[in-house]
Amino acid sequence: MKLIRRLVASLTIVGLFASTLGTTNASADTNGTMMQYFEWYLPNDGQHWNNLNRDASHLQDIGVTAVWIPPAYKGSSQNDVGYGAYDLYDLGEFNQKGTTRTKYGTKAELQGAITNLHSKGIQVYGDVVMNHKGGADYTQYVDAVEVASNNRNYETTGPRQIQAWTGFNFPGRNNKYSSFNWHWYHFDGVDWDQSRSKSGIFKFRGTGKGWDWEVSSENGNYDYLMYADVDFDHPEVQQEMKDWGKWYANELKLDGFRLDAVKHIKHSYLGEWVSSVRNSTGKEMFTVAEYWQNDLGAIENYLAKSGNNHSAFDVPLHYNFQQASNSGGNYDMRNILNGTLVASQPTKAVTIVENHDTQPGQALESTVQSWFKPLAYAFTLTRSQGYPTLFYGDYYGTKGSTSYEITPQGSRLDPLLKARKIYAYGMQHDYIDHPDVIGWTREGDTSHANSGLATLISDGPGGSKWMYVGKRNAGETWTDITGNSTNSVTINSDGWGNFSVNGGSVSVYRQP
Repeated sequence: MKLIRRLVASLTIVGLFASTLGTTNASADTNGTMMQYFEWYLPNDGQHWNNLNRDASHLQDIGVTAVWIPPAYKGSSQNDVGYGAYDLYDLGEFNQKGTTRTKYGTKAELQGAITNLHSKGIQVYGDVVMNHKGGADYTQYVDAVEVASNNRNYETTGPRQIQAWTGFNFPGRNNKYSSFNWHWYHFDGVDWDQSRSKSGIFKFRGTGKGWDWEVSSENGNYDYLMYADVDFDHPEVQQEMKDWGKWYANELKLDGFRLDAVKHIKHSYLGEWVSSVRNSTGKEMFTVAEYWQNDLGAIENYLAKSGNNHSAFDVPLHYNFQQASNSGGNYDMRNILNGTLVASQPTKAVTIVENHDTQPGQALESTVQSWFKPLAYAFTLTRSQGYPTLFYGDYYGTKGSTSYEITPQGSRLDPLLKARKIYAYGMQHDYIDHPDVIGWTREGDTSHANSGLATLISDGPGGSKWMYVGKRNAGETWTDITGNSTNSVTINSDGWGNFSVNGGSVSVYRQP
């Protein structure tokens, strides 16, 4: 079903696939909200797809219009979260790596969940992990040089032969869906020499071999991340990955993708890949890229070099939230949008508060403190710019050891999700003009009964602010749907109200 985008406030949508705003399969008039439906420490019980299936009605009720599912294919072990991708064609169907199911369940269970989600008007975005492959079936001897970890262009040894885990023939699948086998020449490098039992970063030598470009310039060239690094300059690889993308989309009836680790992948190829899958499936396939760097310029460069045909997560906004949450009330809230993608290119920005990589205990740990999360979600959910993401771990909590846990915040986030689903429409007015208390309003529109709202957040002692909500709302008495404030506000004849917020808190006002 062709996605329909909603023009929001004064934003102008230019070009197909440009907007991430208001995406929904349920109604063209309903704000879109994506949920990342997993966290790193989910139990290895094979029940996640079944849990997702059972949760579909609840997700619909709270206003979730799309779910980003974890990598659905076979990893290097049953407990693999999915980022140690082994066989992209094994969605929990074949006995490989000692298991038929993945950590999350079987292919049939996943397909059942997706069918149910679609029946509730909820789209499904598949996670795409194609930077590397793990769990090779056998080793091969390859000429390589070792490079410095902090400068992958600097060779620390001369050429020598290493024993690399680069042979993939997927014996359990026996060529079903694809007969493509991977060999050393489909990769650029590895991090282990089996012959010497030595770890390092080994760059392959040979005709046409070298790190891919353009990728992130961190560490000189950040093509290499982990495992066997896929060579996107190789024509066989380029075609196989496009073929797989079409298969993945059609096999699961996906509505879009989340692209993993894009700063390590040749940027121009990713643009080609997205276009290829869209053309071959005949679907829009909404796509968001994870370019994880707190640098707006680097993210915008990626978007430009990949052809501006998909969106990106707003990583700088996440770090602004983290900084605000860690500043003890001393963060200048006027800076919350500084250096963010949602301020620079709002129709390309997918906003996030937390994800599986930033949660406690992970490599990119940069957790937003619990007290600030409702404030951050109010920012992403009730404003017109950006396509917001709800993190499973924030809503349902996380597992793992006590030090890695995130307390469930579903009851605190439900009013904000309701605000986005029902009230957050119409012209927006910003009052991001005070170091402690900032706010914004939405006037509402004629297409959504009782729509319009006023949001205030404060990292300090709280306070009040006069804000304009539109003359169409004059005479109405608004209350805080979060329950954090007991105050009521009567909108005056000119469309203004004096709204207040408690210290370190959020309030979202709307007519009852």
